[in-house]
Amino acid sequence: MQRISTNMPNDDMQYHLRLRQWRMNELQNRMAEQTRIKELRDDPVGAAHSSRYQSLLVRLNRYVDNIGTVQSNYRLSEEYLKSANEVLHRVREIAVQGANSTYSKQQMKMMGIEVNQLLNHLVEAANARSGDGQALFAGDRVDSQPFRALKGKVPGADGQVITQVLYTGGMANNAAEVSEGSYVTTGLAGNQVFWAEQNEIMSDVDATSYVVQRDSSILIDNSQVDLKAGDNIYAVIAKINDSSAAVRAALDPVKNSLVISSTYPHQIWIEDGAPGSVLRDLGITTDFGKPPNNIAAEARSSGGSVFDMIVFIRDKLFSGESLHVGGAGIKGLDLAQNNLLSALAELGSKYERLDFAHSRISNEIPEIQRRNSVEMDIDIAEAIMNLKVLEYTHKAALGTAARIMQPTLLDFLR
Repeated sequence: MQRISTNMPNDDMQYHLRLRQWRMNELQNRMAEQTRIKELRDDPVGAAHSSRYQSLLVRLNRYVDNIGTVQSNYRLSEEYLKSANEVLHRVREIAVQGANSTYSKQQMKMMGIEVNQLLNHLVEAANARSGDGQALFAGDRVDSQPFRALKGKVPGADGQVITQVLYTGGMANNAAEVSEGSYVTTGLAGNQVFWAEQNEIMSDVDATSYVVQRDSSILIDNSQVDLKAGDNIYAVIAKINDSSAAVRAALDPVKNSLVISSTYPHQIWIEDGAPGSVLRDLGITTDFGKPPNNIAAEARSSGGSVFDMIVFIRDKLFSGESLHVGGAGIKGLDLAQNNLLSALAELGSKYERLDFAHSRISNEIPEIQRRNSVEMDIDIAEAIMNLKVLEYTHKAALGTAARIMQPTLLDFLR
């Protein structure tokens, strides 16, 4: 049984009127925001789908931005590498000309002067920076100048000229994510691109009786090689050769010392991992300096850079030694140019890969936006119809309430 008081019809009518007003207000807000989900309880499943779609859209747009930045760096790098290749081509022409013994020393000096200017230009190209001021050929040390030119006096030259070019960048490369879990390098390591010969480091210490004293590791080109206590020199060599580092280790047949050679033209960076001393004990490195300036004084390191090849040719032209210009000089240039062209080819292939990734992501973004729209966007036509229905029923309820709520208890007591 329900007790009917004089206020109950009024309260009941007001409740339903306010409920209808709240529904109209909610619908108007959704229409204003053009979304059908204002709170999670409106559609938990749809809200979860939309959250994933929006998160994916943020990542896809970031990938597009990363691709644009990396491609811009690649385009700049390609132009500078092409310029460097033209320099090498011109130096080779001069070297072929200078190898002809019919030229006088004065004429060869003039050739040396031109080669020296080309060397200066090549150093400038190797120290190139992108639009945001980051070095293109410094590896992961993009804020530093990758190559430092040392100057001094050279016989036959007027004034000081470049005598050596040192690499001060990094061995590793920064990477940018261009797809889910997929990364590409944003720059190039100068001690790989501008290298001519394969690097070889030969120790002067007899290693036949060497045994690793404690568990330790060595780092070769940023690849870690773990060693165990009791490993002899043959185990050390095997572990180096089985690692991901682009080097080969062996024992010198004459000195029985450790020899580490690169498998492609680049400068080897090698050091002991803390707190080990394997490389130091084997006579490869010293306690002082960081790679690549930590090679032991007694060890022999061979294999030069592009700059070393050009400096060699220039100095021989200044001194009038045509025989060396046409022999070792041209050979070194050919090696340098081959390595440079390989870097250009790799750069082109990476650029093409980014083109495909950009095209795929550009097609994917509209589809994800469409799916998110299906989950979140309100159907305006349907919303307008529902709002009109609510307005009509609300007006009808108000009219009915005005007629019903007029009588009072006093009307029944008369």
